[in-house]
Amino acid sequence: MTDQKASEIRNLDGHDESKKITRRQFIAGASALGLSAALSPALVPSSAFAAQGPQKGGHFKMGMAGGHTTDSLDTALIADQVADCTNYALRNNLVEVDHKGNAVPELAESWDASKDAATWHFNLRKGVEFHNGKTMDSEDVIFSIRHHMGKDSKSGAKGLINQIEDIKKDGKDKVVFTLKTGNADFPYILNDYHLTIVPAGTQGEQWEKGIGTGGYILEAWEPGVKSIVRRNPNYYKSDRAHFESAEVLSIADTNARTNALRTGQVDYMNRVELKTIHLFQRAKNINIIQVNGGYHYTLAMLTDTPPYDNNDVRLALKYAIDREELVKKFLRGYGSVGNDQPIHPGNRFYANDLPQRQYDPDKAKFHLKKAGLSQHTFDLHTSEHGGFMDISTLYQQSAAKAGIKINMVKEPEDGYWSNVWLNKAFCHGYWGARPTADMAFSVAYSGKAKWNETRLQNKRLDELVLAARSELDDAKRKEMYRECQMIIRDEGGTIVPFFKDYVEASNEKIGHGTVSGLWESDAHRVIERWWFKS
Repeated sequence: MTDQKASEIRNLDGHDESKKITRRQFIAGASALGLSAALSPALVPSSAFAAQGPQKGGHFKMGMAGGHTTDSLDTALIADQVADCTNYALRNNLVEVDHKGNAVPELAESWDASKDAATWHFNLRKGVEFHNGKTMDSEDVIFSIRHHMGKDSKSGAKGLINQIEDIKKDGKDKVVFTLKTGNADFPYILNDYHLTIVPAGTQGEQWEKGIGTGGYILEAWEPGVKSIVRRNPNYYKSDRAHFESAEVLSIADTNARTNALRTGQVDYMNRVELKTIHLFQRAKNINIIQVNGGYHYTLAMLTDTPPYDNNDVRLALKYAIDREELVKKFLRGYGSVGNDQPIHPGNRFYANDLPQRQYDPDKAKFHLKKAGLSQHTFDLHTSEHGGFMDISTLYQQSAAKAGIKINMVKEPEDGYWSNVWLNKAFCHGYWGARPTADMAFSVAYSGKAKWNETRLQNKRLDELVLAARSELDDAKRKEMYRECQMIIRDEGGTIVPFFKDYVEASNEKIGHGTVSGLWESDAHRVIERWWFKS
């Protein structure tokens, strides 16, 4: 990025795992963390917060890419941005991860762990009410977590919580988790957006009513169209939920989203079109928000499906993509090259000594010839969603220079995540950062992960993920995670061409504190955290 561009962009702090406390400190003082972390900048005024002072009131409108008619408010099935942002307006987790990457209390007031980090006690906030008037207690928490467990669970969080052996209550305001093995990062798992807390017994159509403990109450929910929420007058966080009401509009077309913000029809939009970002930079009433994080795109090959079950094919397709070109032309410099594994440079366990895979047509030809498929045409299932078509076009061109033929199969945007992703043998995906390396591997790369997008089955990888989870020596754990990254990079079915900065925009009337880089839209919590300046 040029100095001039940097001066034009509001560059806000992102997720940085290097600032977290050590695992030993976490084990030794988990309870103290639970108490003292209530003073996190995510929960009390930041400098921007204090300087301007958030105003109460107003109707806030978001124009969002990432809404589909298949969306649901069933926490097990939430998978994209409109449902994510709506869910976090309505519900809370036990644990929140702040903009610095710290685990801080939310519905849990504090927590402590056994010395081996295999047993965790969570003390719940007292007197917190659901929208239907029921007081939250341990039974609600147990029900909400168990909803994602079991062999028949369809939850995207199943891979994260399969480490839980048992959950039981210790009175109305305490929950005890027993893990299969120790995990000092366990509180971070309870921040996953699937694991928001709902009333015990929620089932069927009740999920779509959005009952939770959050700062807003659901008034309307039309999947693929919009959601409307109104402020919860009984919300337990006095320093959050400033808007009187909010509306999340599904606007898939980037130009329509852009025009909606420029003309004042919405107050905020995600996924600014980088090709036309200069139009916003010249607008005095628009603020650009750029956040660095671990957000990355993938091209996923099903490793159990021919011809992608041949690692030489996978390596050929990895060497055939020009990452530098994608960062320059697709991201316009708003990101960095990827290395075919999900751990980003800001993560303290990032393996910076692994050689960066380069675009190499000769190596691509070599591996494809070795596989005996030099004349094969690969079908890449793509879509207008998320700019996938632009990526596919650039990839098709770079692969052609290696003699590799890629046929782009255009799929509808609506229903992409249910019909294409996880189903087609070669397709696009993208992932937000996970706050820990364990979560990144557990949700998408472990053999039993519900969202194992390449169906990778690697015994050594699974052993390493399990061992690293309970390893208390950071040096040993770093070496384990290095090997995990190497296995995924060299044997996996995932192409990670780049890490993309979150680039979003709002009108100048919107105020906010430091924005999280954990997920887009301030970790999906824009509605709860932001406000109108006047």
